[in-house]
Order: sequence, then C-alpha cells, then structure tokens
Amino acid sequence: MYDRASGLELTPEQFEIEVRNQLNATAGSLISFSTQHRELVKGVGGEFEIDVTARFEALGASFLVLIECKRYSSPVKRDVVLTLHTKLQAIGAQKGMIFTTSGFQKGAVEYATTHGIALVQLVDGKSTYQTRSMCGNVEPPADAKIPPVVGWLLGKAEKGNLTLTQVSKEMSGGLSSFLFDPELMTNK
Repeated sequence: MYDRASGLELTPEQFEIEVRNQLNATAGSLISFSTQHRELVKGVGGEFEIDVTARFEALGASFLVLIECKRYSSPVKRDVVLTLHTKLQAIGAQKGMIFTTSGFQKGAVEYATTHGIALVQLVDGKSTYQTRSMCGNVEPPADAKIPPVVGWLLGKAEKGNLTLTQVSKEMSGGLSSFLFDPELMTNK
C-alpha cells in the first residue's frame, strides 16, 4: 500500500516492523534493550495490545515504552494521543511514542508535548534530498547515502516553538535522546 503523504509503500504490518527496526537502532551500547511487536500488556482494567513495546534498563531501573503506529490518511488527532496517555497510566509505562505516516494535528502536538509523548512522522528517505532548483521530482544521485525511511521527531523548543529532528536507523540520536535522557525518564 502506497501512502501518498509519506511516500512510503508499506503494509500496516511492515510499517510496524519498520518502527520496531528504528527503535532497535537506538539501543547503542545498552546492555538490556529489547522490543516486541504486538505485545499484550496487562494493566488496570485488562490487557492492551500495543503495536511495539521497548524495554531497557538505565540508572538502575527498568523502563517500558509503549509505541503506537498509526497509518492514517489524515493527521493524527488529539484523542489518539490521549488514548496512549491513558494506556501509559493504566500499564505503568514510563514513556510513550506515536509513529505515523500522516502527520499530527495541532491539538495532538500540544497534548503530546505537554505530557512527554514523542511524535514521529515516517517518510520516504528521498524526501530529505533537495536540490537548488526544486523543479519536479529530482532523484538523488546513485551514490547518495540516503536511508530508505526516515522519521521526523517533533520536539518542543523555547517559546513554544517546535523542532524537527531527523531520525533513521543510521541517525538514531533523536530517538536515543528521548528514550535515554535522564531528565526525560518519566512520562508526565
């Protein structure tokens, strides 16, 4: 299935696996880091099927990250972020992330940045290649080292502005910062 907005041709399951692969690339030198696809996690009120979970140890504690993958045709709405926040609380997870191919509505961004939930839009890696002319669809040169899939991690900057940090399997620093920064270790 081709997603016109993101330029990705992935089935929903392939999209979830790509997200898992992106997260696995963040592990770096961690001794304990694992991810699971479509895990059933127990929480208050029952079990929840989570698209991708990540577990790791840092600062002498165990952490659980819940990741939802949304392959929508329109931007992710605030209620999706609110639902993930509720799951975080019910399960007792420390962090939450939403990956999408379609972007996020303003209310979703505001809620997520207030509650420490990471938002990432995955797109075709070719979208990072630009030329001066910007005329038409310009293919990158064959020797360009462009990943097939990249993500844009939304962050909150000073004065309420948003930042975009490119993330990919080759450039996992942005996701690592979100996952492993001691100042951001718990979900608000």
